[in-house]
This record gives sequence, C-alpha cells and structure tokens, in this order.
Amino acid sequence: MEILKRLAVAALAIAATHGAAAAQDWTPRRPVNVVVHTGPGAGSDAFARAFVNVIEKEKLTTARFVVQNRTGGGSINAINYIAAQNDDDTTLGVYASNWTTDYLVQKDAQTSLQALTPIANLIFEPALIVVRPDSRFKTLKDFIDTAKANPNQLKQAGGSPLGRDAMLRHIMVAFTGAQWPLVSFPGGGERLAAVMGGHVDTLVLDGSEVGDFISSGKLRALAQVSDVRVPTFPADVPTIKEAGYDIALPLQPRGVVAPPKMSPAAADFYRKLLARMIETPTWQKYVEETRVQTSFIAAGDLSKFFDQTTERTRNALKSANIEVAR
Repeated sequence: MEILKRLAVAALAIAATHGAAAAQDWTPRRPVNVVVHTGPGAGSDAFARAFVNVIEKEKLTTARFVVQNRTGGGSINAINYIAAQNDDDTTLGVYASNWTTDYLVQKDAQTSLQALTPIANLIFEPALIVVRPDSRFKTLKDFIDTAKANPNQLKQAGGSPLGRDAMLRHIMVAFTGAQWPLVSFPGGGERLAAVMGGHVDTLVLDGSEVGDFISSGKLRALAQVSDVRVPTFPADVPTIKEAGYDIALPLQPRGVVAPPKMSPAAADFYRKLLARMIETPTWQKYVEETRVQTSFIAAGDLSKFFDQTTERTRNALKSANIEVAR
C-alpha cells in the first residue's frame, strides 16, 4: 500500500509539472480574432489595429491577429458575439466606455463586461472638443451659450449613441440646460468629414484621432476632455473644468477581454503578451504620437475596475437624467 501511495504521489507530481509546462507553452494555433464594435477608422478600431501592429512589429509572437468589425447596437453586437464564443481561446474583444453604458441602459443587452474574461486594460484616452478653424465659436462657453439661446440648432458628430462623446453631451446638457443633438456616424472618417465639411458644428476627437488636424489648422480645439491638461495637447486649450464647467467627466478606457470560459493558460498568455508589449519602443512611440496614457490593469484588478467603472457610469447616467435598466 505504501508503494502504491508513493507511486500515486509521484504521478500527481508529474501531472502537475506537465500541466504547468503546458500552460507556459500555450500559444495560439490559428489566427486570433480581435473584435471591435466600431467601423473602420473609429476609436476602438484604430486602437486595436495599433496594438496589433506593435505586437507584429516587435515580433512578440508568431501568432497572427485579425481585427473584426462587428458594429450595431452600440457595443451590443460585438459583446454578444464574444460571449457566444464561450471557451474559444482565439477570440479577443477591445472594449471602450460604451460597453458599460450600453449594458446599463439597453434592456435587451445580454452581457456585461464582468461576465467576460478580463485580460488587461491598456490605456486611458483623453480627447478634445473641436470645431472648424473658421467656426464662430472661439470658446466652449460660446458654443454652450449659443446652444442655450438656439435649442437644437447646433449639431455634434458622434459615434455610438452611448459612447464617451455622447455621454459627455448628455452630462453637459443636464449641467448647462443647453440643447443640441448628436448625429451618429459609424466611422471616425465620416465624423471628421462631417465637421470639416460644415455639416455639423462640433466633434469630440479622441487623442488617437487628433493626428495633425490641430497643428495643421484643419481643426481648432475648444476644450480638453481630461481632468488635467495633457502635455501633448495645445497648451492654450483649457480643460472643461477650466472652461467653467465642473462636471464628472466620462472615462474612456480601452483594453482587452475574452470569452467567458477562455482557458487560464490562454488568458495568461495574452496578459503576459500585452504586458511585454507596453514596454516596447514601438508602444512608447504610439503613446507619444496618439496622446494616450498607458494604464495596465490585469486579471482580478481589472474585474474590480469594471465594478468601479460601472458604478461611476451609473451615477453619471442618473445625473444626466438617463433611465438605467439595471
């Protein structure tokens, strides 16, 4: 009996060692689908393609990553698709702020961020409120005052009806009493074309979308959507609070989640891959050029962050007099 016990213990030790080695050796055996909820050129699409490019350029893995655009219902189509993949180890999703907002507001939303496997938050993204260079609005106050005097005459280009730009509009409307509609476009290029062509009056431009539009004079910034001034934004552009509107700004985190039952080995592989990615020169260059802020939050800490973000978003929705479903 003693010999049998020793053999059993040895077998378990070998199995555990083999399991640990297998987990360490896990790597995707087919292309990894990176699902985004936006159309080509919009914030999440641009971000996904950017970090995929960093991984490829730095040769961090031999695995191939393919961005998939699954638009519709704000974030609902994308997040439901990821949830439906269940235990697939080669599906990832890139979330943004509206993945939380849509779940809180849309009654037909089936899946919360908390129901998915947390991989890693990668950035927080500031933004600019911009107008055409020949716009009559020189300050954010000019725009707000005009919108109060002429309700629903001005227009704001936007993406998802509950994205960060739309949430900012809801909060500003509730805070100031001004009224102006959001005109949604599926892609970032279409939103830019709308404001530059004079079809709408303003746009909230994510840091990663700013490019040289401000420095070249193609657009002019009225305010920074950030708690503090961003060093890579124009120095003379105030934050919204500095412009006279002390509101709770909606966050714009961007990061990666996976299907609910992704294997621990696969989830660990992606977390370690992304942790290595943010240390590379190519990533550092991306952060500098796109004016985003690296914020790596992984695994259990990311789950806690989702809970905190959900509560903050719920409070922001209520402050804007938007009915929440849950």
